[in-house]
Amino acid sequence: MSTLTRRKFLGQVAGTAAAASVASPLLNALGQPAATGKRPNVLFLMSDDMRNELGCYGSRFGAVTPNLDTLAKAGVRFEHNYCQFPLCNPSRSSLLTGRPPTKTRVLGNRTAFRSEHPDWISLPQLFQNHGYVTVRSGKIFHGGIDDPKAWNHAEGATGEGEASAGGAGGHNLLLRGKPGGPLPTNVPAALPQDLSRAAYSDRIVVLDGNGEGNGDYHSADRAIDYLRQYKDQPFFIACGMVKPHSPPSAPQRFFDLYDVDKIQLPPDFAPWPTVPPGFPKAAIRPRNADLFIGRTASEAEARQVIRAYLASISYADWNLGRVISELDRLGLRDNTIVVFVADHGYQLGEKGKWSKAGSLFENGTRVPLIIDAPGAAGNGQVSRRIVQSLDIYRTLVELAGLPLPEGVEGSSLVPLLNNPSAEWNQPAYSVWCEDGVSLHGVAVRTEKWRFAEYGPEGKNGAMLLDREADPQELKNLANDPQYAAVCRELSALTRKYAADYKLPG
Repeated sequence: MSTLTRRKFLGQVAGTAAAASVASPLLNALGQPAATGKRPNVLFLMSDDMRNELGCYGSRFGAVTPNLDTLAKAGVRFEHNYCQFPLCNPSRSSLLTGRPPTKTRVLGNRTAFRSEHPDWISLPQLFQNHGYVTVRSGKIFHGGIDDPKAWNHAEGATGEGEASAGGAGGHNLLLRGKPGGPLPTNVPAALPQDLSRAAYSDRIVVLDGNGEGNGDYHSADRAIDYLRQYKDQPFFIACGMVKPHSPPSAPQRFFDLYDVDKIQLPPDFAPWPTVPPGFPKAAIRPRNADLFIGRTASEAEARQVIRAYLASISYADWNLGRVISELDRLGLRDNTIVVFVADHGYQLGEKGKWSKAGSLFENGTRVPLIIDAPGAAGNGQVSRRIVQSLDIYRTLVELAGLPLPEGVEGSSLVPLLNNPSAEWNQPAYSVWCEDGVSLHGVAVRTEKWRFAEYGPEGKNGAMLLDREADPQELKNLANDPQYAAVCRELSALTRKYAADYKLPG
């Protein structure tokens, strides 16, 4: 560790995070502050590729995230929130339209939801239609695919490529001089050797200064400018961080928060994607999509990448903290709903996987969700109910007192914002598609079980995981006769969910 200790770092950011616990007035029946009658603002914060590796979520790697931790203490933190698709565009399209991927028909990163559904009303568009200023800074919809009907103004890179990753003034740390080194002889023969993104996947970017040349730094700056510009009128301001999307990038001081020698690899770490015994082959893609593409990962390299991923999370937290701090400085917190969510999860070497793509495991689909609604009775508490990112649309509509567009699905989380332990019996669903057309797998998450079926009618196998007894997801119970009734019940749910999807044409 360098001279910047965690204690010193937390002290440096204390001023950024401390204001997040400002008391708020009670909301009336429409979700509007009863004391003022003003329509509530929305500050919508997102991050990319961020699994639940935050301090407030009990990060197994000890992630340092003081600003999001403080936001969680001010609002309601949802312990078990799940995305609908472990890939950027399908996940964001579902969240921002309030429809599941089986209805959006966005099953890859190249399809714009508007090309399929030109008349749908996206979440920010709804607010704009009802007199809000809606502006975007950074990545909210997927890179290169925005919703022109959603914003009065939008700025900043929306993608995760080179322009938003390193920026001016940074330098790269190559984990290996030549990507795609020799593989062990026992690597599966089917492992693809496409190295088109290998150089990209091998980079760790150390940014100079505070990362002023990085896209996320500028996205935070623009969001701060928006807050100042529109503070006197109802606003929906969206600020999206690209980090910790690969290549992991942060200023050196964020790397210094983590001792690489103390990082413990997952118990199911493997040098390449590996299907555990007893699991269907379809449960793990044979190649990684983000890191260690087309090559193995040594334990030393794995620790370096995990450290860089954590540094990227801390950097995203710092930038988001700058935005939240400005919201408080302007005195807007009492009348602003603050939401933080990530688009999907990530595997950091679990089962040899270094990406989100194709993962219907917990780490691939479980994502942080924090909602600080002024006056909500549950603020400062944790909800352990099973919820979905799909639910955010309905929740914000109810809090703002707006009419709900026809066809929006999900459930409003307002009951859980007022009572985080309220009775709740809604499962969460996630799907995966390999070819952009047909469903490869469907997963359902209940309070006790994670179940997934692969292929039509489960012909490519299933997995049943007891999350309480087996948090590392090492034992597949799907073929155990004593769980046959459980599998039948959950299989019926996944097949009913999949039946909503109609193949193109």
